[in-house]
Amino acid sequence: MDQVKIGRFIKELRKEEGLTQAELAERLHISDKTVSKWETGNGLPEVGLMLPLCEVLKISVNELLSAEKLDEKQYHQKAEENIMSLMNEKAEAKRKLILEVVVIFITLLSSITLIMLAGYLEMETWVRILLIVIAVVVMVGGILVAAVLEMTVGGFECRHCGEYFEPDAFSYLMGAHTIMHRRLKCPHCGKKSWCKRRLTKE
Repeated sequence: MDQVKIGRFIKELRKEEGLTQAELAERLHISDKTVSKWETGNGLPEVGLMLPLCEVLKISVNELLSAEKLDEKQYHQKAEENIMSLMNEKAEAKRKLILEVVVIFITLLSSITLIMLAGYLEMETWVRILLIVIAVVVMVGGILVAAVLEMTVGGFECRHCGEYFEPDAFSYLMGAHTIMHRRLKCPHCGKKSWCKRRLTKE
């Protein structure tokens, strides 16, 4: 999905309807910041908001995802393209998660090996210190790479309101987490809970 193109399309249709961002947001019971995020291409509407948004803008969901108004012939072709695009996004998200696991495994293996070498082999003190420093750098670097990879994979579903959202980098990094859950504050209902990871919005 081309988020930037979809964002421009939403902006264009909103203006055609004579609505400000705040007025559109009020009709959808969301903040105007969310509308601004869509229009600047920094996110897509959540599944639960797509139908209400399309009703206000007088288009179909297929047209929204295609970022253009469609005639009957185009409609069916674009529907297939949009389905394939969603499937590809999910497959890409799975690949990133696998890569993240590989990065974490290699990072831990390398760091532990270096620390064991520093602890068990006979060597000068400065060499021992150097190995430990390298092990720490490798571990921190690997964790950062894994975190960046994980941040690009989908978003989270709020336990309270069920809405999908993508947290900002600070909230993401500071939130306690397990493999598939992270403690985050939902921007929709404002409640903090263990939110479940979702690979795509669908």
